[in-house]
Amino acid sequence: MNARGGKDRDRHVVRELVGAHGQTFAEEAGIKLTDTPQPLYRLLVLSHLLSARISGSIAVATARALHEAGLRNPRRMAEADWQERVDALGRGGYRRYDERTATQLGDGAELLTKRWGGDLRRLRKEADGKAGELRHLLQEFPGVGPSGADIFLREAQGVWPEAAPYLDRKALDGAERLNLPKDPDRLVELAGNTEPAVLAAALVRAAIDKEVAEDTLRRAG
Repeated sequence: MNARGGKDRDRHVVRELVGAHGQTFAEEAGIKLTDTPQPLYRLLVLSHLLSARISGSIAVATARALHEAGLRNPRRMAEADWQERVDALGRGGYRRYDERTATQLGDGAELLTKRWGGDLRRLRKEADGKAGELRHLLQEFPGVGPSGADIFLREAQGVWPEAAPYLDRKALDGAERLNLPKDPDRLVELAGNTEPAVLAAALVRAAIDKEVAEDTLRRAG
């Protein structure tokens, strides 16, 4: 039991959080996530963008801009010249890191093509069902790092269930802000039928945006 009313209170808070703020970042970026090469690659790019010290809304807008520029698969990303990538990043508002990120995206696309045939499902197969190994392999992409790998697995756990439930430190920071338990299994239990990826995204939104947390607590009464 916690001071705010125990499990019933916690379940109510989670329900209000997910109901109002449960959109995944992939959905916000227009990515219909399936276990197929192009959506997975687009999620990798989005995870890279979100992991930088830049607002989530700019990262999402930039992921959309890259897609609209046709840079939606590793072959096309690798074939584009550096300036084309810089320009697409700029159109999304991703100007602070555009030059470095343009290089990293090109290098990452080449790595994915050469090592895994342009298909992240082959990376998944190499990890052999181990979430920790998935996290390790994802960090081999330039610019992804631990934060980017966590973002990818939070969002991908619906189609890569071996990673679920994936509630990383950022998601658990959101739980703490809402005075919810910081145990992933308990949070999943409180969320009922909610997909773990949706729960994770909602908790992260509470962690990074104080207004989301305040709105949720206000809705929960």
